[in-house]
Amino acid sequence: MEYNFDKKIDRSKNHSAKWSEMDKHYGSNDLLPLWVADMDFEVAPEIYDAMKEKLEQRIFGYVYRPNSYYESACEWTKRRYGYEIQPNTLIHSPGVIPSISLIIRLFTRENEKILIQPPVYQPFSSVVKKNKRTLVTNPLKQVDGRYIIDFDDFEEKCKDPDLKWFILCNPHNPVGRVWTKEELTRIAEICLKYNVRVISDEIWRDIVYKNYKFTPFASISKEVEDITITCFSPTKTFNIAGLQASFVQFPRKEELELFQEELAVLDIRRNNAFSLVAIEAAYTKGESWLNALIDYLEENYNFLETYIKENIPKIKIVRPEGTYIVWLDFRDFKLSDKEISTILQEKAKVALQEGLIFGEEGRGFQRINIACPRYILKEALIRISKAFN
Repeated sequence: MEYNFDKKIDRSKNHSAKWSEMDKHYGSNDLLPLWVADMDFEVAPEIYDAMKEKLEQRIFGYVYRPNSYYESACEWTKRRYGYEIQPNTLIHSPGVIPSISLIIRLFTRENEKILIQPPVYQPFSSVVKKNKRTLVTNPLKQVDGRYIIDFDDFEEKCKDPDLKWFILCNPHNPVGRVWTKEELTRIAEICLKYNVRVISDEIWRDIVYKNYKFTPFASISKEVEDITITCFSPTKTFNIAGLQASFVQFPRKEELELFQEELAVLDIRRNNAFSLVAIEAAYTKGESWLNALIDYLEENYNFLETYIKENIPKIKIVRPEGTYIVWLDFRDFKLSDKEISTILQEKAKVALQEGLIFGEEGRGFQRINIACPRYILKEALIRISKAFN
């Protein structure tokens, strides 16, 4: 089937946070938005059809989850990654970040230390701090334009007996690394050695480019699986983040039950009527659409890379191995972060995400979302080129 990722869609009138909430962050909605990580593409036809069928019932009462809901996630994981999980190890949650926050509340104590790897998705640090835990960082190192893990520092941090958990981001947001099996194995060895548990955020797992391979962290070994709680979701993959649904994989039954009880206390156990059918349709019928999407995203990246090299060579690009976000290095302009953002917003009229949001290690960088029709990406790059040249 052919999919039209170049279709023009006016999202400014559909309550889109990406298009209509820029004024809260940038002071104006008169910008081209390439900041929030959702896509300007229509969902797979199969997802639309499933939701349309639900809509035509004209009743939106409480829904229950059939076994097929969890089975679809298990079958997808086995088919794409060769990793077999069981439905009874999974639990539905409203989202990955709420899940991580709840895991921290349930399984750590105040002031215990939790490790992250900046520059990294900003909510990682905020959920640690807001839950009154102590944030510890293992900054990634940039070597020849590619980010790697500083394993000496990682092990040194894990030696601390007060450090109980590590939050892994794989694929990594914002630098786009898809950690290799060898890298993940080394992380696992260190965590096992020092009794550090792992929360593995794998929400980007399905968007991986050619020549790269995603490995679920828990699939490394049964020992590793036992110390890992995995959070994943098809919402980034299939552009259904607004439906607010995700999965948490628990290897330990008693922890799953505790998590489930807490969701019950908050009364947020159920799917909404649309996420229930959309997720099952995505996992059972959406693979063809996803493969076409990844091809289109890779073409968008190639377009961006060529344009920047030819027209704005001072911007250095960190090539993503996965995700649809690209980490751009503006440091050769010798400008402050505020100056870079001012030029982007006031001269280029483009909204990117400032690198400092992702930690001090993001100073001088900006994150751009390339999951949009190419005409939008092209217009944004032309504006950026004129503003900085």
